[in-house]
Amino acid sequence: MHLMILSTLQHTFGFSTLRHGQQQVIERLVAGQSAAAIFPTGSGKSLCYQLPALLLPHLTLVVSPLLALMKDQLDFLHSKGIAAASIDSSQSPEQSQQVMQAVREGRLKVLMISVERLKNERFRQFIGQIPISLLVVDEAHCISEWGHNFRPDYLKLPHYRQRLNIPQVLLLTATATPAVIDDMQRKFVIPPENLVVTGFYRPNLHLQVQPMTESRKIASLTTLIADDPRPATIVYVTLQQGAEWVAEQLQAKGIEARAYHAGMDQDSRQGLQQDFMQGRVPCIVATIAFGMGVDKADIRRVIHYDLPKSIENYSQEIGRAGRDGHPSTCTLLANKTGLNVLENFVYGDTPEPEAIVGLLRELQQAGPHWELMLTRLSNTHNIRQLPLKTLLVYLELDGIISPQYSYFSDYRFKFIEPRESILDRFQGERKAFLTAVFDGSPLARSWCQVDFEAIWQRSRGERKRVVSAIDYLHEQGWIQLESKQMVEVYRVVNNRFSPEAESERLHGLFKHKEQNEINRLQQMIGFFESEHCLSHQLAGYFADHKAPERCGHCSVCAGQVARLPAPAMAPMPEQTQLQGWCHPLQEKHGQPLSVHTLACFLCGISTPLLTRLKAKSLAGFGRLEQYRFGDVVQQLTRTG
Repeated sequence: MHLMILSTLQHTFGFSTLRHGQQQVIERLVAGQSAAAIFPTGSGKSLCYQLPALLLPHLTLVVSPLLALMKDQLDFLHSKGIAAASIDSSQSPEQSQQVMQAVREGRLKVLMISVERLKNERFRQFIGQIPISLLVVDEAHCISEWGHNFRPDYLKLPHYRQRLNIPQVLLLTATATPAVIDDMQRKFVIPPENLVVTGFYRPNLHLQVQPMTESRKIASLTTLIADDPRPATIVYVTLQQGAEWVAEQLQAKGIEARAYHAGMDQDSRQGLQQDFMQGRVPCIVATIAFGMGVDKADIRRVIHYDLPKSIENYSQEIGRAGRDGHPSTCTLLANKTGLNVLENFVYGDTPEPEAIVGLLRELQQAGPHWELMLTRLSNTHNIRQLPLKTLLVYLELDGIISPQYSYFSDYRFKFIEPRESILDRFQGERKAFLTAVFDGSPLARSWCQVDFEAIWQRSRGERKRVVSAIDYLHEQGWIQLESKQMVEVYRVVNNRFSPEAESERLHGLFKHKEQNEINRLQQMIGFFESEHCLSHQLAGYFADHKAPERCGHCSVCAGQVARLPAPAMAPMPEQTQLQGWCHPLQEKHGQPLSVHTLACFLCGISTPLLTRLKAKSLAGFGRLEQYRFGDVVQQLTRTG
């Protein structure tokens, strides 16, 4: 092994050897190449960038999708004496300013950000002046539409890499199927020999699928934990209220369990996570909000009380068990009760053709440049923000629009140092320019509102230069700067198209994606009901074909092939009942609503329009959440 790598590994990180896969990735990066590391959860992906970051000459920029992940990795880096920081939404302007100053002065080796940070005009202005050695894309499967957690903004990362002249990239993920791996490789131009996939087979994980009706689940869960309440346990549920209810049921039986979900305030969540990490709370009942970045080696049990969202989610969640290599049990209390709820989440993300037509007409009328605010566009056209971002990316890929830049429409600042004392620090043209900036920013109470047009009239000061100047003053601590109302600007490349025909094509892409997600759920049920070794099948799903054909430690190998019971469903309510539930919503809107919107309402699926109408307060909201969306649409169509 490269002597510098070995020396850094021992002296900084305190390890004598690298794990399988880590060495290949680190050696390629230190040699100036790009790479992708597809390692299972808990296999030390982070070290693949942390060690090279110390050996590469400039900054390592890490794009990570979750604040919790950033915090845990930063804590680890700080514990090793490595200069690292993040710029994130939880920070005060002063904290962000200190980090940017440290980056500018070359005092940091690692900077962590979310992908959304790159849409920020001020941040791009700043980071464009910083030499960067390596771009690290954590959870890199987010770039693929065929992945389980597609994030449209990730599609722009190859473009940002080019603009920032970053010579190397490292992709990290634990959940990439062969199709997703191909997609990632192609988008970031990673040569096949620099793609490192390590085995997904975990010989210490005992995978158990226990079929049972919904009514038996809480008793089975209680028995499972009460028989041995000491080992660290995570119980996964789908919904926030489910986490609260299950935790209460366990507590009533004398089991020390606590609920964890995104509805709790941040301090409570962090405190509870710390209590679990340090063994003060043995059992957490959690939604998928819990777990990303939780690196506790001795979790002995992961229990799925509800169905996971996909095989990828299941793999990530059970991957938190037994990271110390000791035997650990992963149990699914399985039936099909929650399957329709999971399917219905998928249908809510498909925009209606009429909504897409409305958006395309607005685009056509925009002229050569289309300026938009995402929240306004979402509310105007009744398209959820995630599919709306996806739609904009589709239009980019089709050559209809081209992203130009985004900016904050609203800048204001407050003097910390007196105006004259700031101006006295400059001379000549720079002083004259700053005077024009201050004169073009009228004072209202204690804040000065930046008027870019007025500044242009006074000094021909371009927006970019003005932003750069006030940003610098903010970094020096001479003014306090605030920016809001993100506006995205696109150049309209082609507006000669039929909105109806284009809408039909785009809607087809969403329907294809919708079907892909529904198939993914069916594939998951097929996996749990499989007659073949679960460990072997799970490894194969993630391109690891070296796992034994019979592991000897899953429920199938023990001769227990699962058949998941389906819930006994009451007949679909009569048309009059459906009309009764929908009528107050129609009245609120004042005009007829589409069948799709009414089905979303009855199935408990939020859309921008339903949120605006405060639909959750009506008796009919979510009444049919246990029924399949398609069946509800069919019944509503019958009602006319």
